[in-house]
Amino acid sequence: MSRPYIKKLSFTLLDSITDKDPMVQEQVCSALCSLGEAQPDETLRACEEYLRQHDKLAHPYRTKILRAMETILSSHIHDLDKDTASAVILLASSEMTRTKELDCDWQQAASSVLVAVGKRFTNQVMEEVLNRFQPGMLPHSSVLHTLANLSMSNAFDMVPFLPSILSTMLPMLGMAKQDALKVVFCCALQHFSESILEYLANLDQAPDPTVRKDTFGADIFGAYDFLFHHWLQSRDAKLRLAVVAALGPMSHLLPSERLEEQLPKLLPAVLGLYKKHAETFQISKSLGQILEAAVNVSSRTLEVQLEALLVALHSQICVPVESSSPLVMNSQKEVLRCFTVLACCSPDRLLAFLLPRLDTNNERLRVGTLQILRHIVNSAAAQMEIKKPFILSSMRLPLLDTNDKVKRAVVQVISAMAHHGYLEQPGGEVMVEYIVQQCALPAEEPQKPGPDGEDLAADSVRAVSIRTLYLVSTTVDRMNSVLWPYLLEFLTPVRFTGALTPLCRSLVHLALKRQEAGADDFLIQYNANANLPSPFALTTRLLVVSSNPYLGDGRGAASLRLLKVMHQNIHPLLGQRWETTMPVLLEYLDEHTEETLSLKEWEEKLLVFLRDTLIMVSDNVWICQLSQEMCKQLPSYSGTPQEKNFLYKCIGTTLGAASSKEVVRKHLRELLETARYQEETEKEGLACCFGICAITHLEDTLAQLEDFVRSDVFRKSTSIFSIFKDRSEHEVEKLKSSLILCYGHVAAQAPRELMLAKVESDILRSIFQCFNTKVLGIKVETKDPALKLCLVQSLCMVSQAMCSGAQASSFHFSRKAELVAQMMEFIRAEPQDYLRTPIRKKAMLACTYLVTLEPALEEQTQADVIHSCLHSVMALPPGPEGEDGVCQESLYLDTVCALEDLLTSLLRQNMTPQGLQIMVEHLSPWIKSPRGHERARALGLGACLLQFFLEHLQVSTLVPFHNLGLLVGLFAPRCADTWTTTRQEAVGCVYSLLYLQLGYEGFSRDHRDDVAERLLTLKDGLVHADPTILFHTCHSIAQVIAKRLPSDQLISLLLTMFESLGDPDKNCSRAATVMINCLLKERGNVLLEKSHLRPVAGTGCGAQPHCSGLRAAPGEDEQRCPIQGEPGLPSGQYC
Repeated sequence: MSRPYIKKLSFTLLDSITDKDPMVQEQVCSALCSLGEAQPDETLRACEEYLRQHDKLAHPYRTKILRAMETILSSHIHDLDKDTASAVILLASSEMTRTKELDCDWQQAASSVLVAVGKRFTNQVMEEVLNRFQPGMLPHSSVLHTLANLSMSNAFDMVPFLPSILSTMLPMLGMAKQDALKVVFCCALQHFSESILEYLANLDQAPDPTVRKDTFGADIFGAYDFLFHHWLQSRDAKLRLAVVAALGPMSHLLPSERLEEQLPKLLPAVLGLYKKHAETFQISKSLGQILEAAVNVSSRTLEVQLEALLVALHSQICVPVESSSPLVMNSQKEVLRCFTVLACCSPDRLLAFLLPRLDTNNERLRVGTLQILRHIVNSAAAQMEIKKPFILSSMRLPLLDTNDKVKRAVVQVISAMAHHGYLEQPGGEVMVEYIVQQCALPAEEPQKPGPDGEDLAADSVRAVSIRTLYLVSTTVDRMNSVLWPYLLEFLTPVRFTGALTPLCRSLVHLALKRQEAGADDFLIQYNANANLPSPFALTTRLLVVSSNPYLGDGRGAASLRLLKVMHQNIHPLLGQRWETTMPVLLEYLDEHTEETLSLKEWEEKLLVFLRDTLIMVSDNVWICQLSQEMCKQLPSYSGTPQEKNFLYKCIGTTLGAASSKEVVRKHLRELLETARYQEETEKEGLACCFGICAITHLEDTLAQLEDFVRSDVFRKSTSIFSIFKDRSEHEVEKLKSSLILCYGHVAAQAPRELMLAKVESDILRSIFQCFNTKVLGIKVETKDPALKLCLVQSLCMVSQAMCSGAQASSFHFSRKAELVAQMMEFIRAEPQDYLRTPIRKKAMLACTYLVTLEPALEEQTQADVIHSCLHSVMALPPGPEGEDGVCQESLYLDTVCALEDLLTSLLRQNMTPQGLQIMVEHLSPWIKSPRGHERARALGLGACLLQFFLEHLQVSTLVPFHNLGLLVGLFAPRCADTWTTTRQEAVGCVYSLLYLQLGYEGFSRDHRDDVAERLLTLKDGLVHADPTILFHTCHSIAQVIAKRLPSDQLISLLLTMFESLGDPDKNCSRAATVMINCLLKERGNVLLEKSHLRPVAGTGCGAQPHCSGLRAAPGEDEQRCPIQGEPGLPSGQYC
């Protein structure tokens, strides 16, 4: 693009800068900058010319143009030619000084343009600026700003000008009357001093390496003297801060003797400013610079002033901080920098001042002191090296403080100590233990963000400690020998349970480092470390805490990973096997969450892993030691029932793998003697343990249970004297229920062929011996529902075990009737008005298994079982609402499922139409019950039985389904029941019955009949309670029945439906009427042929003997009874 075009385009853009819309103004500036990126020189020329030509353009718009020019210059200063630079310099100088206002944006923008050009054209800029900086005349404030900023942006080119600038400036200080101008002078002196110090610090790169500090000494001291004696005492706070900000860097340029001379006055004066200013950043920064200057000249004055300095600085750290703004944080950093300076020059006096303050009970003082200590541990490491034992011993009282702020500060100090070798000293282990203790604190509840938006939970003591432990373990190499294997000691104590996840993660990292270093470094010498947990203790602990894997930030995965890397220290044969089995467990955890994981399935996976491990080891001594350690750790889990329950299962698994019978018996006996039978979870765990152990040690397991029952412990508990003590009686019931449960689990887990040989002679005899209490030879019935429940549960497990063996079909169970009678006794004893315990459910499940065993139950016994179970469930009132209602609903559904299983099990024993009818006859009173919920339950059971019968139907020869009519007649009228669920279940029953008929006719099970299938579509019509739709649907159902019912079943169907005309549910009686009419219309001719009768005048059928009871008396409704309110019937149809 040509220069005229750039100028024209730029002028067009610049003309739009005055648009009222700020967005347009910003877009114009952005466009100018973009144009300047492509053509910097021409764009700058255009802007310069535009500003000269538009002298009346308002200040805000001129400012925006100047800002755009500064942006272009900053990026393209090296592309600028000299002529353009000169034009821009003249323009910026003119713009900068056109107004006398101070701190005007317009002036600052013009000054920034000069500073940007001065980075390359320093001499030209200085020539122009110095023309406006003449001796004897106060310069424009922007001139001073420009000189100060130039010195900061280009120290190497500017410092040679400073001697003359300073000599010119000194006389001007006394001429300044306005505080704002004085502030500008102070800022200029501050920047001049900082640029000189930068120049001197980089003399090897400076254009003139002969420049010395002495060159500026006299002028700087003159300026210092004036500022200190005249302006520092000003009432204007802004001026005082500007003065002290300048005195800091200026102190480094004072001659040594002058500085030593001034320090006794300067330090108290600066410290005094702390009392006058709330904002102390500049004061602290300047004080730090002054202290550094004093140390550099080896000032003796510091020794005299040290106490006052320490007191003032300490109070600044301990002052409560109400904000975490950057300015406040920077101010604290400057104060800490002052402490670093003092630590380097007077470490003894500093520690003598700080450490006693750690013993105070004042939170602010202790936290502040700990912050200072952490800082000097990091920043004055060399000076603190020989002080390490002294510093460590001084932490004794802070370690005991319970305040969270103090704890957080202590953790930060320990972190600093870890980086500098403190924890390698005697007493360092106490610090490590403190960190672990804080990691073990309870996890914090999610909190709302703090007032400044900080995450309070992320800044908690526990969170800080966890981060600290991990960082120290992974990034501080010198800590490896301190933490390994020391951290292993914290894995087993219960009080450190909350720290397991961070501990395991750190130990995994340390272990992997050791492995890389070599086998000798990794293998743990347990004999040399008496406090370390044994391989058996580690295995037990890590396996047990993995049973609840998502607790404590995912300690399951962390524990398993540590177990995996520790394989060499646990047993040399496990490495290769665990390389394949452990990743599968970890992957399973990754695929699930706390909500989706089934704890039962996960525990089973861990037990399989344990069994696999024991098989790989195949060392009886090792396995016995592991079992001993597991038993030893049992008391540690009294506060975590679920984990203790799992540990019992682990013990059973381990004992099952042991070949030493003495060890097995010894541990089983100890478990029985020490178990806490009052705890339900522990009772269940103990029973599981015995069951798992019985898989391989049935004889020993039964022997130990038998010995315990005969022992003094048991006999003493069940003596007559304890019966009269409520607490003892309760304990006795708990003990008995636990033993009964143990026998149940033993039967469930033991090999079937061995169990069948023991079931009557040992297992059941012992169960009932525990259950039945005799006092003076008289049997006393227990009132404890928990004991009953345990008995029922155990008998359920025993029954299931007997049924599931290969020899079950040939096994003759002589006590079957006795057990069934006992179950019925329990069921009948349950209250009929509520459902609180699962005794009904468990008892029915036990009967479900028992009925399949030989010998078969007598018919009357079977009838009693069905009657009692039905009455126990059907008569229950509808469940309550609310939380209790949810629990009861769940228990009720489980109980109904148990009842369904029992009834289907009984039906399986007689899979004939007669057997089905017997079942339905038992349901019949409930199907016709006046209570809706009872009818609904009965229909649900009926549907279940019919579906089961249909699914298991095996017809070897074509035989008639002789009671089809009776069954259809019972269920069909219920299609109009007042309860929606009952109506739909009734249709399902009719549907199943029609397919049963097809099955008996020889059709295959997968055959689908179009007529019968129509019932499924009619089901939707029964959702509505509208009588019109309801009875029309019933009529359609009757049509389906009429088409598929064999002729020989019509009479029995009609007779059964006639009985429904008196149904207490009016809807059902009306539905029966509708269905009878439909059947007579559809199949009346069949009935006529059967009876060889002719139609009677005025009737719709020839079945006069059966219909006479339904006909109206003469004179009523003209000797006819038309069905009212039954739509869907043809006009003129009568009964």
